[in-house]
Amino acid sequence: MPFLHGILAAILLLAGMAPSLAQGYPNRPVRVVVGFPPGGPTDVIARLVAQNLSDSLGQQFFVENIGGAGGNTAAGQVARMTPDGYTIMAISTGFLVNPSLYARVPYDPIKDFSAVTLVAVSPNVVVVNPQVSARTLPELVQLIRDNPGKYSYAGPGVGSTPHLGGELFRLTYKLDLVHVPFTGAAPAVQSTVGGHTPIAFTALPSSLSAIQGGQVRAIGIAATERAQGIPDVPTFAEQGVNGQDADTLTGIVAPAGTPQEIVELLSREIARSVARPDVRERLAVLGFKPVANTPDEFAARVKLEMEKWSKVVRDANLRIE
Repeated sequence: MPFLHGILAAILLLAGMAPSLAQGYPNRPVRVVVGFPPGGPTDVIARLVAQNLSDSLGQQFFVENIGGAGGNTAAGQVARMTPDGYTIMAISTGFLVNPSLYARVPYDPIKDFSAVTLVAVSPNVVVVNPQVSARTLPELVQLIRDNPGKYSYAGPGVGSTPHLGGELFRLTYKLDLVHVPFTGAAPAVQSTVGGHTPIAFTALPSSLSAIQGGQVRAIGIAATERAQGIPDVPTFAEQGVNGQDADTLTGIVAPAGTPQEIVELLSREIARSVARPDVRERLAVLGFKPVANTPDEFAARVKLEMEKWSKVVRDANLRIE
């Protein structure tokens, strides 16, 4: 009996310690990992989140960029970190697409991570060089059909959300349309500005200034509503093109097993900062719509996006070894 009492006491002690893991958090700096080089949308939003968390929680949240393999290298490292809330990760849609696109990835988005919040989303936009005659998506479809083998579209790399959005568009309308991958969004947009690739599928932040400056013409937003920065550009659905919504997501995740109290604290604080007018304005300037949903809502969105894009990857026969 004393032995059993001792075991019971130990169990109760450990149970009582579990909540204490989150008490006093954070009491040292927190690392926010980004799987891409500095300067891109994921990095910019990560730094915005980190600064606001530093201000609200009284400890430094600092960004560390770990590039490689489309974000896989960083995700694999974060998946193996101690789940104590002192390493979190800012992710983009590639985090959800890569397991179906790459032959091998060092992480599972669902099993290895806890969803914290979807910070913001940015829609895909279809832009064309001003010399292209099409001014609507139906006109673009007809133009491509009337000129087989002539048209290509630029995208910021294989497996990016814009690439997959372009493939979904191509498959839906059975178009003879070739994807030309670039090493990032900026060179993809510049190729269309120069007329080398007459069409580009990009996330809105990457092409917003070129659209506003008249260097390219936007003909469709792949979202449920028009974008704040270019309110005159109709959505796909408004033009009769349905089932093509494609958001580039930017969210925060933590290693699986991170105490729920910490996950919920981070989610609440990020939501509080995103609700501020100055932060919302900053996101709008970047071409993003603020979301800041709950951990459960973000986890559900993760599963939905994985199912959606894995089907496109399979149907388009895409693979990176």
